[in-house]
Amino acid sequence: MPENSPKIDPNEVRLFSGSSHRPLARAICQHLGLKLEDTLFDRFSNDNLYIQLGASVRSRSVYIVQSLVHPVSDHLLELFMMLDIARGAGAREIHAIIPYFSYARSDKKNAPRISITARLIADLLQASGATHVMTMTLHSPQVHGFFGVPTDPITARGLFLHYLHERARSTGIQFTQEDTVVVAPDYGRAGSAARFAALLKLPSISAEKIRISDTEVQISELILKQVEGFQRAIVYDDEIATGGSVIRLSNLLVRGGVKEIFLICTHGLFLNHALQRLQEIPQIQEIITTDTVPIPPRKRIPQLKVLSVGPVIGEAIYRNYTRQSIGNLFDFSEDD
Repeated sequence: MPENSPKIDPNEVRLFSGSSHRPLARAICQHLGLKLEDTLFDRFSNDNLYIQLGASVRSRSVYIVQSLVHPVSDHLLELFMMLDIARGAGAREIHAIIPYFSYARSDKKNAPRISITARLIADLLQASGATHVMTMTLHSPQVHGFFGVPTDPITARGLFLHYLHERARSTGIQFTQEDTVVVAPDYGRAGSAARFAALLKLPSISAEKIRISDTEVQISELILKQVEGFQRAIVYDDEIATGGSVIRLSNLLVRGGVKEIFLICTHGLFLNHALQRLQEIPQIQEIITTDTVPIPPRKRIPQLKVLSVGPVIGEAIYRNYTRQSIGNLFDFSEDD
């Protein structure tokens, strides 16, 4: 196959983007050698949304990229409408590509008279016409079971691993079992942190966290004993929103003697000046995230490194289209 030829037949596939994150959709298309098709978005005078897909989808495989970022409800409605449009226009397959599935945090009924919204959204995606869902790093594994259509939660673990290896090679820094530990900010992320630590051949530990509110957490000071003797910590999380958890955890790690902290998260929301607050902790060497959530240049700080998941999602789409296994891209896989 010539180097610049598309990986999949452009006559058989259509890839569209909602309005939430077109640069990521373009990166996915670039990996696949596909054109990002046009989509018309407009609003009627009564504020009703109007959407029209700009290319024929009849009897084709359709991929629709939409991250559930602010304004989440508007972007969710866009996604439902685009799925419904593709179904009504005779698409053969309809794939909802949701790099950041924000409602994954609503995964249980922990108070009376509330919705398990992750399950509700999963049902609505299927009702809207999705025949397959692909997303990145769900907040908890049980959310995967909420979907009634085949669903692939894929991981950015390989991206982070490659970046740390390259950083070590270029700077001479060594991540060794004697001086570096991988830290999960709570027990819910302990499995993911342990898998990542195993790939780095490092030990892993987990903090004990109690969430008081959306912006307030308590972390047990037992972590002070667990990090004794370690000079460096790699905090591995699924997302950073307001930064409350990682700020509290980082301060405890510093109290425990850690001199250098690397924060890693797949979804970097960085709300309410979170990046500036993290920047105030001098031991934080780097904050490594991906572009599942768009981060405008004005918000970025020197310590922030953003890795693109476009090639990862693009590769998963390619393997799905060519009926290959995506096992080693799977979020809960033990593979590299």
